[in-house]
Amino acid sequence: MYASLYYMFADLFGVHWEWLKMVQMFGCMVAIAYLTASYVFSKELQRKERDGLIHPFTKKVFIGEKASIYQLLEAFIVTFIIGYKLVYIALNFTDFTNDTQGAILSLKGNILGGLILGIIYTYMRYREKEKQRLPEPKLVDETVHPYQLTGNVTLISAGAGLLGAKLFDGLENFSDFIKHPVEYLFSFSGLTVYGGLIVGSISVLYYIKKKGMSLLHFMDAAAPAMMIGYSVGRIGCQMAGDGDWGIANLAPKPGWMSFLPDWMWSFNYPHNVIGNTLPSDQVVSIPGCVEKYCLMLKYPVFPTPFYETVMCAILFFIMWRLRKKITAPGVMFSIYLAMNGVERFLIELIRVNVKYDIFGFKITQAQIISPIFFLLGIFGIYYFNKRAKNAIATE
Repeated sequence: MYASLYYMFADLFGVHWEWLKMVQMFGCMVAIAYLTASYVFSKELQRKERDGLIHPFTKKVFIGEKASIYQLLEAFIVTFIIGYKLVYIALNFTDFTNDTQGAILSLKGNILGGLILGIIYTYMRYREKEKQRLPEPKLVDETVHPYQLTGNVTLISAGAGLLGAKLFDGLENFSDFIKHPVEYLFSFSGLTVYGGLIVGSISVLYYIKKKGMSLLHFMDAAAPAMMIGYSVGRIGCQMAGDGDWGIANLAPKPGWMSFLPDWMWSFNYPHNVIGNTLPSDQVVSIPGCVEKYCLMLKYPVFPTPFYETVMCAILFFIMWRLRKKITAPGVMFSIYLAMNGVERFLIELIRVNVKYDIFGFKITQAQIISPIFFLLGIFGIYYFNKRAKNAIATE
């Protein structure tokens, strides 16, 4: 397992570049997952526009205006924060590499660095607006293609998704959340996928609705992207060993898996990123290890992040093959909901997670939400297909 790219490069290539410790494995793979999903989403929006299913729109913009106080203040605040943290990191690089997340989320920084960068960028922004300034600012129409919104959609889904993931995890671990609510919300540990999916999706749909785009075609375009993004993101969970693994698996590897590596059946997750936060009876020390992450699980477990990566990659390719054959708006997204619900419900059967006691049944948060997703998906497939047929019949 590799907590950061430093450990991966040291293991695979024998190089020890300290600066790579700041690049956390999980965060790196999440970023790659978002980039992958954004690319797939953009390609689908472009295809739908070529097929005449969605259309560009125009918006009114002022050109030639001078820089407003609000614009300059916004530029200064953003770059002040960046400079405040960057200069502090540069002057305390060892501390930063040892605790990257803590350094970023703390209030520590360099005021002088923030002021210098903030003033320089704000002046550059002012000069840029002055060069574009016209004697009389005018209002013009600007054409926007749907795929050009991909960047904004990605940022909104990432920000709202992180908040949702933390809130749902707080509900799942309510006692810990109540004890330290601020620390809990501002840490990168403890993220609930369904929380991120639900809050991120609602936020993006609100943004798209404000832009006047077709919600159903947008949701259909996003469906395969969400599936492949989740698949790639789970690679980060597997490689970092972030605790999203399965229950103990002491059974011998089945004969039909004999040609596969043992870790695909059961795994101890050596050097995992959360080992030192687990109870002492769940982990053991790795002999000869002198690095920061020197623990592994006492008993091997199912490598559920790996299973989800494989399952969701297969589901993505199925969706990708179907996308041009499905013409009823809303059906592709409904298929995604149904597939997502089945996949997550099944993986929860062998995955470690907090369980609720509901009428005597022990069930996880995901096992409550996933059947709802499945039922919504099945209903959506029926409803949107029927609506499309009725629309054709009335033409």
